[in-house]
Amino acid sequence: MNKTGIKSTPASFIYTLLVITSILSLFPILWMCFISFKSPGESISGINSILVRSPTADNYRRLFELVPIEKNFFNSLFTTAVGTVTSLFFCALAGFAFAKYRFPGRYVLFYFIVLTMLLPPEIGSVPLFIIMRKLHLINSLWSLIIPRIATAVGIFYMRQYILDVPNDLVDASKIDGCSDFGIFIRIILPVIQPALASWAAVTVIARWNDFFWPLLFLQKTSKYTLMVSISLLPVSDGLSTPWPVILAGCTLVVVPIVVLYIFLQNFQKAGLISGAVKG
Repeated sequence: MNKTGIKSTPASFIYTLLVITSILSLFPILWMCFISFKSPGESISGINSILVRSPTADNYRRLFELVPIEKNFFNSLFTTAVGTVTSLFFCALAGFAFAKYRFPGRYVLFYFIVLTMLLPPEIGSVPLFIIMRKLHLINSLWSLIIPRIATAVGIFYMRQYILDVPNDLVDASKIDGCSDFGIFIRIILPVIQPALASWAAVTVIARWNDFFWPLLFLQKTSKYTLMVSISLLPVSDGLSTPWPVILAGCTLVVVPIVVLYIFLQNFQKAGLISGAVKG
């Protein structure tokens, strides 16, 4: 019981609950990975499905025969990396302008951008497809990057974070002769590292898992992203569904994003500490 007279929850109970929750969350991923190494004759259902008696990499070999995994993996990696970097830069740049500069129509333009968050992105798929076709960007990976180079959610998020940066810091930089772009690069970006790390984690997951826009803009197998190519795997192999092969593809999609998220999470924690010290 603590000082307020309220009985506190034992730490061991909380840790046990967290461990159980983590196991339940990770079990589908582990089950998928185990199934991807099973031979065709082994069971993939029931309590014994988690056991792999004869591990084999044939499912991955078969997967590489069905789809150009190396090329598709590069396409996903390229669009995710470039899309994330450009989104971070331009969303932060727009957020900086809306937060620290006064210009005519600033609030009208900002609230118009916020209102677009009420509309689903797919509503603009037809006009956007026409624009990409006229720009000769159909079947180009840039069609997945340029239209979302800055998003309403990202601009709103960065603007709200940059509002907390002291104006005196910006004014002092101007007095010292720093240009507007120099202030953004040397002052704003280092201060908002926690926001950049958080938005990077969200953007990486969204870009890697993107399915609708690659399916719309890309029409060649060699240009597909990993998510699209895996979804187009044949659902039947003779008289049975090749689940081990399909789950091998799903493993290649899921495992990299989990590793990337853990990597970005470390940067996010470091950014939070750095931001607290600078604040």
